Amino acid sequence: MKNNLPSKSIDLIGFPMDLGAGRRGVDMGPSALRIAGIQQKLENLGYSVFDLGDVFIKNQELQIIKDPRLKYLAEIIRTCELLARRVEKSLEHDHFPLCIGGDHSMAIGTLAGVSSYCRKKKQEPGLIWIDAHADLNTDETTPSGNIHGMSVAATLGLGNKLLTNLHGIIPKIKPENIAFIGIRSLDTGERELIRNLGLKVYTMTEIDRKGINFIINKVLKDLKKRVQHIHVSFDVDSIDPSEAPGVGTPVSGGLNYREAHLLMETIAECGCMSSLEVAEVNPILDTRNRSAEITAELVASSMGLRIL
Repeated sequence: MKNNLPSKSIDLIGFPMDLGAGRRGVDMGPSALRIAGIQQKLENLGYSVFDLGDVFIKNQELQIIKDPRLKYLAEIIRTCELLARRVEKSLEHDHFPLCIGGDHSMAIGTLAGVSSYCRKKKQEPGLIWIDAHADLNTDETTPSGNIHGMSVAATLGLGNKLLTNLHGIIPKIKPENIAFIGIRSLDTGERELIRNLGLKVYTMTEIDRKGINFIINKVLKDLKKRVQHIHVSFDVDSIDPSEAPGVGTPVSGGLNYREAHLLMETIAECGCMSSLEVAEVNPILDTRNRSAEITAELVASSMGLRIL
């Protein structure tokens, strides 16, 4: 089936990271998504897909935690820098970078690469963050020390300097150019930051009241006024665990199957997404790779797959 999006070459970049999370297993996410046929689904839509393999990441067993408030910081910095370079290079070649994880600390790298590319092109980047969590903690507010909960804060230039300085740009994205969708679990420090920065956060309560179609169309309309590059960061735990149990940090009360597809289909219809990442697929907690299969289907929807 052909899609109505511009012809595009896709670079598939694996980031098998579990150092940023509190639960093992998400490092197998890229493999699970490949097994679920993510490349074939995109090729069936008419794309040329180049699987660039995985960024090499050292196992937890080979490392020590030097700071319990910033667990595995050095390796996360090293590998996110490599990821940033791959994303930036992909965009420079006029390809579409599709990053598959791995825990959501990967966003520190992907957004650094996007931001660097946009700066060179004199473009303003925007971010749609689809997640049960806002990932707005810093080393001062974190209840766990897990860096996957700090990704957006670091992107905004908040927190540890090694995280915020990654790839040499601070901040990567302006607060007004970020929209959070599907949020339903926040820590105290995150709530305060949302209020202080006036961030646009659309919780599951608001989605229940107004509908996902209204929310995503409002977000896209707002972002298109100010940005030239939209990056979508999709955490699979945005979906209700009854639909997708194999995720890093499951939280009840998420998007249902059709809401998630409508969300991604609407993004595709906009034709304004320039890069994408999917995070937190955890095969250990899954049933027959169902969560990875749903995620692969959602990626296809975001790239133009339709029922008719």
